[in-house]
Amino acid sequence: MLRSLGQRPVTGSDEDLRVVELRSAVSRLRRELAAHPAEFPDRGIAEDELAALAAMAIDGVPETSRLRRALLLIAGAIGSVSALAPGLTRVRDAVELFGEPRR
Repeated sequence: MLRSLGQRPVTGSDEDLRVVELRSAVSRLRRELAAHPAEFPDRGIAEDELAALAAMAIDGVPETSRLRRALLLIAGAIGSVSALAPGLTRVRDAVELFGEPRR
């Protein structure tokens, strides 16, 4: 299991496990959003912020405040679409890995 909130690198790699989890969660939610048939007013905002999160995850360890801002915008944009709730929860959990350790 991970020690210290996923800050150990993947075996054989120097990649931060938090970044790996964020990239995976964002990718999954992007696919789910793309496949969702309903149009809603803030869909473009959600797509843009998910793309920004994906770019941040490619560039290395992202800035926590930017992650949280993007998450807030995504949640506001798709929060009422219940079919996307599990994917949004996974992204939120991944973003929380970058926060302060809980006591």
